[in-house]
Parts: sequence; structure tokens; C-alpha cells
Amino acid sequence: MIPASVLDLAPVPEGGTVGDAMANTVALARHAEALGYNRYWLAEHHNMRGIASAATAVVIGQVAAATSRMRVGAGGIMLPNHSPLVIAEQFGTLETLFPGRIDLGVGRAPGSDQLTAMALRRNHASAERFPEDVVELLGLLGKPDEAAQVRAVPGEGTFVPVWMLGSSLFGAQLAAHLGLPYAFASHFAPDALDQAAEIYRKRFTPGITDAPRFMLAVNVWAADSGAEARRLMSSQQQAFINLRSGQPGRLPRPVADITRAVDPRHLAMADRALRIAAVGDLPEVTAGLRDLVARYAPDELLIASAIHDPLARQRSYDIAMQAIKAL
Repeated sequence: MIPASVLDLAPVPEGGTVGDAMANTVALARHAEALGYNRYWLAEHHNMRGIASAATAVVIGQVAAATSRMRVGAGGIMLPNHSPLVIAEQFGTLETLFPGRIDLGVGRAPGSDQLTAMALRRNHASAERFPEDVVELLGLLGKPDEAAQVRAVPGEGTFVPVWMLGSSLFGAQLAAHLGLPYAFASHFAPDALDQAAEIYRKRFTPGITDAPRFMLAVNVWAADSGAEARRLMSSQQQAFINLRSGQPGRLPRPVADITRAVDPRHLAMADRALRIAAVGDLPEVTAGLRDLVARYAPDELLIASAIHDPLARQRSYDIAMQAIKAL
């Protein structure tokens, strides 16, 4: 069976609170572990009323404490927002507390708007230094260097697995050059997916890993009927349109007919961005995932299911796992 993992942004549902989002995340993590998911990743975003995972390392610690076997990590940390030393210390601490269970995915996007980036003390040079920062981070998490003047404690010698994240060709090239596993953000930015996967595999040189390892992010909205799955999907469609319209907010309640709720041009834009997806009941989701696996041959699937009702979200992951087992 192809390994499958969970991507959770700890969505704050419309009508709910940040506390609700945190409780929903812990409940989903426990459910995902019981279902047999491989990893549970959380993502760094800032100044977003609909996302509760800004302090990503803190939430990872909470999820790891609430589970016992599943790997837990970042999908990802936006490294230019931080010094490599701070991230090495944070994830070295997590690995020390939860040995053998922590992952660290890193990306170079801001995870925020320009004003928020300034509030994070990020500058234009931060992104330009990203390759050097990744190398520095790998060193801080690697073999202890007794002669080094700056060391990550905790951190050094933990060898926390580092994944490269990306939605462009840059991340694919850097992951291939450094020999890192690579996860593509095809759940919201799939335009460069085919080319990025090809570049990563063709240019890969052994480094941190001996062979390329490609993770495909896939949206899944699953329910016991196709109509209900498409209704659940409407929350993410609305959220994406709101974000792109400069009006981000909490995850909207689903609507029965999305075509009546939003501008058709905006809906077409959202559907294009969210097109790497499997939507429907069990047979439909199985067929959708089978097609994606056949086309991209991923080594692992990263399932994103942004759904307003937390119990419906748990059910979606249940059906997704049934579909993956049937592949």
C-alpha cells in the first residue's frame, strides 16, 4: 500500500474559535493514527483568521503528545521567517521529546502578506539566502561538531528528517541537488507539478537520502454520497476565493450549490488551483486517487481535507484510507 499522510492547517471554522480548531486537530490526529496514516503535518501561516497553526512547532508538540506512533511534523516551516538555529533548536527539542517521530518540511514562501512579513522581521534577502539556510540547518541537526562555536542544543545529533517543500521548479532543483525528499504543494498550486516532479527525479543526486522520494499533496473531499462530498468541498472553494480576493477569513460553512454562491469566474479560478483532487463517495475517490497515482507515481500521498464539520472531516479521512487500501 502506498503510504498516506495528513496535511492539516488547523482550520478555524466559521462560527467556531481557535480553541475549537486546536481541539479538532488533536481529535483528527488521534483518528488518523488509528486509521493507519503515516505522518501528520501542520503548516506555518501568519495573520490568517482561518488558520490556527501559526506557532507550528508548539502545535506539533501537542499533536505528538496526543498520539503515540504516527510521525508528526511541519509541512512546513517557512525557513526565511526564522534563523536556522532557532528551528534546529525547536525541532531538536521535539525530536528529543518524541524520539523517531518528528519531521521537518521547509519552504521559502512567506506564509503571509507583505505587512505580516515585515512584522516577522523578514526581508527580501531572507528568501535569497534560503539554500544556504537549508544547508546550515542540516548541519545544525547533523553530527555534533565539538569545534563549532555555535551549536544547536537540543538539535545536534538528532538528524531530524528534513523535507524540501515547493510549488515551483526552484524547490525541485534544490531538493535534487541536496539529495532531500521532496513534497510538492499540488493541493493549491499545481501548475508546475509535472515539470517539477520530472526535474526532481532526473537531477537527483544522493545526499541526505540515497534515492528520490516524492510526496504528492492531494485534496480529498469524501463522503458517503458524491453529492455530500461536493457540498463539503464548497467550504474550501469559498475559502480559496476569499483568500485570492484579499478577504481571508474562517473556513466557510458549505453550501448546497456553489455555483449560486460565488462568481463563476472566481469559481473557475479556484477549481483550477484545487484540481489535484479526489472528490465523491468511496468508488469515486478510489478512482480519482488511482488516476493521480498512475500519472505521478508518488512515493507517498499527502492528503488535505479542509472541511467545516470536524466529524465530516474525520469521515473523509476514513474513506480516503479505504480508497488507498483499495489501490
